[in-house]
Amino acid sequence: MRFLGNIEAKTDAKGRVFLPAVFRKVLQTEGVEQLVIRKDVHEKCLVLYPETVWVEQMESMRSRLNRWNRQHQQIFRQYVSEVESVVLDANGRFLLSKRLLEVAGIDQMVRFIGVGNTIEIWAVTDDDKPFMAEEDFGKALESIMGKDDNIAF
Repeated sequence: MRFLGNIEAKTDAKGRVFLPAVFRKVLQTEGVEQLVIRKDVHEKCLVLYPETVWVEQMESMRSRLNRWNRQHQQIFRQYVSEVESVVLDANGRFLLSKRLLEVAGIDQMVRFIGVGNTIEIWAVTDDDKPFMAEEDFGKALESIMGKDDNIAF
């Protein structure tokens, strides 16, 4: 499952928003109906997971944490307690709860960004927060990807 794109949308007065059609098509192709959403661990955005991806992530996390270690249990508890289930209605909309709107700083306009097997949801702001400056991006990419001189085009 791969989500690609950067699409802006608008929430309605109740906090509902249409999941972009390109992302709905991916979900339909994969037969996914249930989604999970939570605030990102590092950024002020939301992450939308197809349920199958969420389950894989939970199994991976659980396998790395010791059930008998207090801190590990606190980490797991905090991570899963901030999750909400999401189901698309017949029109392809879903509700962003007031809590999620607040933690992500979303007023009305949102940006959906396909990030592999998940979708990030950002507040649309003037500072273009989710992205690096073009020059910084080029330098960072060169630093990471330019280490192997044997990569062919």
